[in-house]
Amino acid sequence: MRFCPFAQRTRLVLRSKGISHEVININLKNKPDWFFEKNPFGLVPVLETSKGQLIYESPITCEYLDEAFPGKKLMPSDPYERAFQKMLLEHFSKILSKRNTVFYGGDSVSMIDYMIWPWFERLEPFQLKDSLSHTPKLQRWMEAMKEDPAVKATMTDPQTFKGYLQLYVKNSPEACDYGL
Repeated sequence: MRFCPFAQRTRLVLRSKGISHEVININLKNKPDWFFEKNPFGLVPVLETSKGQLIYESPITCEYLDEAFPGKKLMPSDPYERAFQKMLLEHFSKILSKRNTVFYGGDSVSMIDYMIWPWFERLEPFQLKDSLSHTPKLQRWMEAMKEDPAVKATMTDPQTFKGYLQLYVKNSPEACDYGL
């Protein structure tokens, strides 16, 4: 579901690592029966490997992609740094002010940045962007994230997102395909 922040996490990692993939949008208010065979909880995202293996829960799908595919690793190789990023994900709002880096994971985009980005992308459509006016480091992070190729490739225009929301609250079956 392209409007879901959890699914966007996985799409960010897919794009960042250049992994060829197919996206199937699921209407979250009217999920097809076959989808529950892929994930009995009915949640997105779900990855299906070429071997038919199913992986779900966004932090798990992202970590799987990082480990299973070549290219730049988004999770640090050092066990402490990996644990540190997982702790950051749990407490990210307090941490950036204590770090002296542009990104949460260091000097370049890493998994932690992709895990939290989808919620920040949605601040503008929800008219909450001004809530960051007193946080210059967070604003700098957001601007840096907007320059990342994976973020650019998965971002949804705020007006498109607003149009989707209007249909979603009306339980419209066209919501998940809005703007295509």
